[in-house]
Amino acid sequence: MRAATARAYPNIALVKYWGKRDAAWNLPATGSLSLTLDVFPTTTTVEPDPTLTADVFTLDGVAAPAPALERVRRFLDLVRERAGTDTAARVRSVNTVPTGAGLASSASGFAALAVAASAAYDLDLERPGLSRLARRGSGSAARSLVDGMALWHAGTDEESFAEPVASPEVAMVVTVLEAGPKPVSSREAMTRTALTSPYYRAWVESASQSLQAALSACRDGDLDRLGRIAESNALRMHAAIEASDPPVRYLRPGSIAVFDRVEQLREEGLCAYATADAGPNVVVICPPSEAEAVRTALAPFGTTVTAGPGPGAALIAEPVG
Repeated sequence: MRAATARAYPNIALVKYWGKRDAAWNLPATGSLSLTLDVFPTTTTVEPDPTLTADVFTLDGVAAPAPALERVRRFLDLVRERAGTDTAARVRSVNTVPTGAGLASSASGFAALAVAASAAYDLDLERPGLSRLARRGSGSAARSLVDGMALWHAGTDEESFAEPVASPEVAMVVTVLEAGPKPVSSREAMTRTALTSPYYRAWVESASQSLQAALSACRDGDLDRLGRIAESNALRMHAAIEASDPPVRYLRPGSIAVFDRVEQLREEGLCAYATADAGPNVVVICPPSEAEAVRTALAPFGTTVTAGPGPGAALIAEPVG
């Protein structure tokens, strides 16, 4: 066993993951499609230490709160079970994406943890196996193992991993409206939606159809069609969430204003489509050649960051802390 450090990037779904077929194994109700970004990395070092009596986890230089530590401990238990050891570890993580704000911080976090922990505990896993392992920590983390556009398969444990798919040239303009943690976690809201939203079954059916249409658009290199599918899919997901009991409202007035402005940009001739994960922040899909025009138009609404396709999670040389 040895210390190992990995870096991973968040991914933004064009066809969303929202709902689990099996919560214990983090198996999704449907497949999904996402783009791994080249901004907002998470860097994580895992250092097994036989002198420790329990795992230690620091996030951005301070001790992580108890719920976060427990999620990391449970994940490391999966790794240790496979490795045949009970040695605890020091985990040090630095997150540059706003944590818990609906910008896929758990995806980059658990993807980096999966790669670093697997190396630290001497597991020999290929990319699909790492994707399956990351999924156990956070479903969307399965996709952050993949460069660029990623298709996450639903199915059994062995079948449910992410793999790369060809796509049109694409950029994303991230508009950060609220960087703080959201009041209702994705995990809680996802469970509430599945149990109480009258629209949930329709969401699952339509998401499966959206995925097939999006894959067809990718094969054809049709960014305009892919963007239309992504915007519709996002709004359908949020409609299902808002119909929960009690309701969960992630989109704020500023979020809707960004969606409205993006619609205006299309009327002005730009190829721009908005999407939003489980949070108030909005991401706009556009061709790389139009990204600066989109970013300039959205700058009055919040902090804007232009992103392109990024690399899948991988080991790096520099340890954290």
